[in-house]
Amino acid sequence: MQLFSSKERVGKSIGFVPTMGYLHQGHISLVQQSKKENDITIVSIFVNPTQFSPNEDLSKYPRDYDRDHQLLLDAGCDVLFYPDSEEIYPKDFQTFITVDEITQKLEGEFRPTHFRGVTTIVNILFNIVQPHKAYFGQKDAQQCAVISKMVDDLNMNLSIVVCPIVREDDGLAMSSRNVYLSPSERNDALVLSKALKEADSLIKKGERDSFRIKSEMISILKSVDTSEIDYAEIVDFKSFEKVSVLEEGKHYLLLIACRIGKTRLIDNQIISI
Repeated sequence: MQLFSSKERVGKSIGFVPTMGYLHQGHISLVQQSKKENDITIVSIFVNPTQFSPNEDLSKYPRDYDRDHQLLLDAGCDVLFYPDSEEIYPKDFQTFITVDEITQKLEGEFRPTHFRGVTTIVNILFNIVQPHKAYFGQKDAQQCAVISKMVDDLNMNLSIVVCPIVREDDGLAMSSRNVYLSPSERNDALVLSKALKEADSLIKKGERDSFRIKSEMISILKSVDTSEIDYAEIVDFKSFEKVSVLEEGKHYLLLIACRIGKTRLIDNQIISI
């Protein structure tokens, strides 16, 4: 399966934005960045079954192809790739891509099969599209790190571009899953960005003890009855190792995964000391 012949690709740079659809402004910002940097921008929509565990929301994951198609037309997307499952995973499919270590932490602890599905589908899509650059959102920080590691380790001939989180006016990180939230839960969900903001404030005031910073984050997350925390952590920016004391000259990530009602949300912030 190939989207362009070799002749059609000559002299043209290709940017690629892989998505699972139900697009929002965060996705569109990736398309816009790709258009700035490439001759051709390709977007894929594929709700990937291998990154969902049996108890997750594959069947309920929001879908609206017509809406997504119009958003991409308005954004100037050049090619929309919309494969079905049989094209991606033909009968007797047996091959998976696994990145060790970094996938065992945080999201990997709570979603053990998730990253194997992510790296496999991304690898398949890269092989089909053959982009020069691929664009991902910082909101999925650990996913970005895993994909970057895969690309480096396997000497893939493309660059990974990570773009900033896009937020609603009140601070909530944009996510396709936000549609699951009731009006009251939507308001409760603001505790994620509030916890990150308070942690950032403490660090800027000189706090370096990770336990104290995380305790404040957890306190804010627990301030609404609908929340159930998976983790609130501070990790090294590259290794995703948990840290106890923040050191000058280093970069860290504040990471949160928290359910609001039945909806699991993630958020993060980059911290430079």
